[in-house]
Amino acid sequence: MTYTQAQIDKANAVELEKFLRAQGETLVRSGKEYRWKAHDSLTVCGNKWFRHSQSKGGFPVDFVMEFYGKSFPEAVQMLTGEPGEVQPEADPAPSPAFRLPLRNVTNANILNYLTQERKLSPSLVNFFIVAGDIYEDAAHHNVVFVGRDADGHPRYASSRGINEKFRQNAAGAEKAFGFAHRGTDKQLLVFEASIDLLSFIELFPKNWQQHNYLSLGGVSGKALRQFLSERPDVERVFLCLDADKAGEDACKRLATLLPDSVSVTRIQPCMKDWNDVLVHRAEIPNRNYFKSIVLKEPSKPETVKIIRMSDVELTPVDWLWKPYLPFGKLSVLQGNPGEGKTYFAMHLAAACTNGKLLPNMERMEPFNVIYQTAEDGLGDTVKPRLIEAGADLNRVLVIDDSDVQLTLSDERIEKAIVENNARLVIIDPIQAYLGSDVDMNRANEVRPIFMRLGQVAQRTGCAILLIGHLNKAAGMQSLQRGLGSIDIAAAVRSVMFIGKLKHDPTMRILTHEKSSLAPPGVSLAFSLGDEGGFRWFGEYDITADEMLSGIEPQRETKTQQAKDLICTLLAGGKQVLSEDIDKAALERGIPGRTVRDAKRELGDALKSKIVEGRKKVFWME
Repeated sequence: MTYTQAQIDKANAVELEKFLRAQGETLVRSGKEYRWKAHDSLTVCGNKWFRHSQSKGGFPVDFVMEFYGKSFPEAVQMLTGEPGEVQPEADPAPSPAFRLPLRNVTNANILNYLTQERKLSPSLVNFFIVAGDIYEDAAHHNVVFVGRDADGHPRYASSRGINEKFRQNAAGAEKAFGFAHRGTDKQLLVFEASIDLLSFIELFPKNWQQHNYLSLGGVSGKALRQFLSERPDVERVFLCLDADKAGEDACKRLATLLPDSVSVTRIQPCMKDWNDVLVHRAEIPNRNYFKSIVLKEPSKPETVKIIRMSDVELTPVDWLWKPYLPFGKLSVLQGNPGEGKTYFAMHLAAACTNGKLLPNMERMEPFNVIYQTAEDGLGDTVKPRLIEAGADLNRVLVIDDSDVQLTLSDERIEKAIVENNARLVIIDPIQAYLGSDVDMNRANEVRPIFMRLGQVAQRTGCAILLIGHLNKAAGMQSLQRGLGSIDIAAAVRSVMFIGKLKHDPTMRILTHEKSSLAPPGVSLAFSLGDEGGFRWFGEYDITADEMLSGIEPQRETKTQQAKDLICTLLAGGKQVLSEDIDKAALERGIPGRTVRDAKRELGDALKSKIVEGRKKVFWME
């Protein structure tokens, strides 16, 4: 809206006492003047006002803009009750009522005032003089501070006396466009007065032209809102208002007006205002010119947690039985019913509790084992077999689930591991501990269960061995023969199978089908004959697919192959160096450890001696 000069003059002729009483405000008479109770430092007399605390005054339009936060047209309308002419919103032109005060031919008086009294540097003052934002008016030689819109058009001017305490906005000035400097970065520093803005720059000159600075011409938020509408990219606002109650209250109020995306910090000068700080800076110890208070921080969007591989600490794999059973991981042992899975598991438990190691197992101190079974009675089956295996029964523990059935998701598993310092958990069979509402053929139901159980293993460092039955689908690859979703095999680090050989019903083979942490282990043979009981035979050359298909080739154990090789090499009373025997075995795919087992099984028939100082030679009698 625009107003004629006659309307503006009418607004400025309004008696402020009557206007304030009409707004419901309380006034107290003080001589010829009236003191506004809400602002006890402010007095009105006729159509004039003066704020003593800031040495600032003017006429009714300025008053309404200052204390009611109105724009120039809004102030005129409030005072006169008359509407103005509506302008198109897109019209950027200044109000016709606005005129810049006439310029003086020189700026000598204001330059002397700003540099000598206000202690600003000539270079800083001249920067703004050259830009046309500061000049000396011709009528009274006051300092004029110009505010512009984003297109550079003057929209605001405020005069300040150089010989007396006088401040007044030009007629028609729009407070939405304060004295400012527009920089390139995304931070804005806000001040009450133009002199304070310049004083701050003088105190902190480093890279100042990159920043944005704005004077409000008081404590109204109108200029701040306008500036941010022009510069929506501003991310940080520093409210550098005076260190008094009015400044403090204004900072709190302005902070609430700003978008939640903007960071707001109160920068409070150590003296009343920034020019006081500048003038007296030599007296301020340690250059402690201000204190900062964060008023509002933008809420940060939740980010995706990222682990940088460069920050990941390398950790070696700890093995219970390398490469078959790692500590801190899940492993699976599968096979058809009655083919030796439980017997093996009990002998594994025995080895962990009594120190009688399985083949190729590194020596370790005995530890507690949790053995959870749902298919065999503890008293009539499990305990007798553990005794037969030579287990330390004090170290074999069972979670009592007689009241509440245990599941793989049960918190009691982790608690039992921690409370009893167990390092191996055997759960036999998987199917019995999944839970009644879980379909083991659905990946979306199975995988979360195994993921949580894997986390339990990792947190506790415990090896967890799950025993499961195979399905009846013949002709499939070994990993597809496990009951339930293939995700079970995918979720664990080690997958083993146990099966029997058709040509020797007492012989069982342990094969290693999947190993995520080391090369798969060799197949191992053991017997379950009624007479000989449980006995390890050593390595056996067969794959899981061959064993499960039922068409396995007729092969000897690796140990037997090694024994046959040694006998052949030493036939006829020949003497052969140990290293030559190892080399010949390696060429046939027989590892050195198996050769040592074969030599031990040959017993007294194999003779040896040391020759040439340290070499060992073998022969047979």
